[in-house]
Amino acid sequence: MAREPIVQGATGGGDDDRLRDAALRPRFLREVIGQKAVVQRLGIVLNACKKLKEPLSHILFDGPPGLGKTTFATVLPNELGTTIQMTSGPALSKPADLLPFLTNATDGSILFIDEIHRMPRVVEEFIYPAMEDFRVDIVLGEGINARTISMPLKHFTLIGATTRSGMLSGPMRDRFKMHEHLDFYTVPELAEIVTVNARKLQTMVTPDAALEIARRSRGTPRVANARLWWARSFATSEANGEVTLALVQQALAMSEVDSEGLDKQDCRYLETLVKVFAGGPTGVEALAATMNLPADTLSDEIEPYLLREQFIVRSPRGRQATARGYLHVGVKPPGQSGQGVLFE
Repeated sequence: MAREPIVQGATGGGDDDRLRDAALRPRFLREVIGQKAVVQRLGIVLNACKKLKEPLSHILFDGPPGLGKTTFATVLPNELGTTIQMTSGPALSKPADLLPFLTNATDGSILFIDEIHRMPRVVEEFIYPAMEDFRVDIVLGEGINARTISMPLKHFTLIGATTRSGMLSGPMRDRFKMHEHLDFYTVPELAEIVTVNARKLQTMVTPDAALEIARRSRGTPRVANARLWWARSFATSEANGEVTLALVQQALAMSEVDSEGLDKQDCRYLETLVKVFAGGPTGVEALAATMNLPADTLSDEIEPYLLREQFIVRSPRGRQATARGYLHVGVKPPGQSGQGVLFE
């Protein structure tokens, strides 16, 4: 029987969102919904490891936030009956910060590093021999009296999660034998996740309500969990606790999430671009100054979803609204003159 995983360290979270997500996460690979190709490949590797009695190879998960990178990392030790230690790239500012995790690792245990691309280069270089040869080189003393001690380590598995795999150095990426990219979820997959998680929360959710939550969740399970939690709170406070389609629509309208999953800031961005800057093109700094928001908030938090859903495009001259962006704010798109295929 698989042992309960021992979770050590911290990822720098601790807020309600992390606790809620952790409570709703699947515990075994068979419980994971979506990411079918990734699940299939991991299942083959796990089966091979059990038959060969070998540790799992190092794995790198990449993809946008909220798609299940940490979920996969916590599922694997449950499947193998081993332990897991968890930390994050920003918490590892120097090699000494990583040393306790490496020395506490046991045969077949898992070390999970979230946001691994934010590890300093000196920590990356320190972990290279640990990943390849399962040893660390420790320098004692200084100057001519310095000496190096090579400390052997247990054969552990490093699992890294990153939202920006391009920021990892080439040598670091190459040391992961598996590199899995997580894609956005479909609406039926998210609806199934909402239904399963509602059951875990002992909440009744009608099928059409689950679909409505899924449609407004940006293809992201973390967003779907947050929408479900809010709809559950609304239904408990304002009705009999059953989450129906009408209650979901009322709840999401109160939280200012529209039918496309856009929140208040997303709609404000589109309105500013279309009504103030005539649809663009305009630079992100000008938009940020007009909206009184930092430019990195726009580029990192607001624009990715608008770009993915083709409400806006990034041209060499700046951000520009598409026909869908115009229509969403109730403005008729301009003619095609000078716009090419942008407003077809």
